[in-house]
Formats: sequence, C-alpha cells, structure tokens
Amino acid sequence: MREFVFALEYEPGCNRVADALADHPDARIRSLSLHATDERLWRVDHVTGTAAALADIEEAFLNSDYYADCLATDDCGATQATQVLDRTDDTLVLYSDWERTPTCASVPHIARDHLGDGVLFETRHEGRHYTWRVVHSGEGDAAGFFDALEAAIGDSARMEMLRTADAAASTGEPNDGANGLAPEQEAALRGAVEHGYYESPREIDVGDLAAHLDVPRSTLTYRLRRAEERLAKRYVADDGFADGTSTPL
Repeated sequence: MREFVFALEYEPGCNRVADALADHPDARIRSLSLHATDERLWRVDHVTGTAAALADIEEAFLNSDYYADCLATDDCGATQATQVLDRTDDTLVLYSDWERTPTCASVPHIARDHLGDGVLFETRHEGRHYTWRVVHSGEGDAAGFFDALEAAIGDSARMEMLRTADAAASTGEPNDGANGLAPEQEAALRGAVEHGYYESPREIDVGDLAAHLDVPRSTLTYRLRRAEERLAKRYVADDGFADGTSTPL
C-alpha cells in the first residue's frame, strides 16, 4: 500500500467552504467517511467551531452554486444534497451526496481514474487549506494522477505535497524529515524561531514573519500549526511528562 498526503490552498472566491473557514480561523472540518464511485460521491464530515462559524460553514455546504468537493470554478450542473445529521453548540455532522456530470472533477474521481478501485481518502479542512490523505494499492499511474489534479485545479488553488510513502509505515501525518516534519513545516518553524516569533513577548507577528519568509500568511499559519501539533503529539507519545520533571518558566 502507498499513500499521498497533500494540501490544496484555495484562492479567495474559488471555494465557498474555504472562504467560510478563512473567516473563522479556529474552525475545522474533518472527514469521518468518504466513498466514491465513477458517478457519485458520499461523505460524512465533522465540523467544529463557534456558533457563527458553524452557521457560515453550513450555509456554504447547503447553498453553494456547486458541490464543495468539485474542482470546477463555475457551476458544473452536478446534483448534490447536504443534510445535518447532528448538531451541538460547537459541532456539526454533515452528510453529503453528490452525483457528478461529465464536466465535474474531484480528488476522489481523479484518483479512481488513475489509481484504480479501492482507494481510501481522509481529509482535513482548515482555513483555505484542504489536506488530503490518499491510500491506494501502489499500482496505477501516480504521476498521471497529480498531472490531472494540477490541470483540474488550474489557478483556483495551489498544491503542496506533504508526504508520499508506504502506508504501512505511516502514522497518518506528514513525516518526511528526520524530525517528523515535512520540509516546508521545518522551514517555517526554523524561520519562526530565528525571527523571534516564539519569544515572550514576540519580536515579530505572523504577518511580518510571512513577509520575511516570502510565503502567504495563511500558508505560514497552516505550516506552523501542523508543525506544532506534530511535535506536541510526539512529545507526549514519547513519555515527555513521564518523569514528573518540569522546566521553570
């Protein structure tokens, strides 16, 4: 088995769900289940955020001109429906059913075309970044998949590869470097440390740091958050708290 982990960073106005998430930086969407045939797609998503964030995200899912997973930037004529399965003050569970047209394109359908049946998908959407984990048999045309994906997204999004590896050795997180971080995440973290982002008080804010590193602010925020999450989970998993010692503040 092989896996790819990559992120699509949507330009403003190209995906209403991404726009809604960009307006609510603390909101998150992760897939609980995702299945696709040649003609259809079904998925269940778990959304967390404030009441205002949930309302905007629900509106984007229910009333977009085209389905949120479709890579078209105009109405492609697909038939889709989304319904709320569960709701609390800070969570939503959404079920979506999409019947595509010949002009539709999506990550799952492009994957089926080039990687064959039995492909598994896991997604996480925060801000304008839509992260995909694709697990497949290792057969098929991986280069053709990425060529077709880049052609489908066009100018609406930018693709960033986070991982490609044997799925059996994977923890489900990008893990390209010796420290467990993707190269872009490591570069963002090093730049943040070197420019005083983690000093107290901070010597630079995220906007100025993004300018120094010549990356979009949303991209830098995403990379730092993923790096911090990865390192924190590794620290706890490695029994970093086990001996009961602490470092003075």
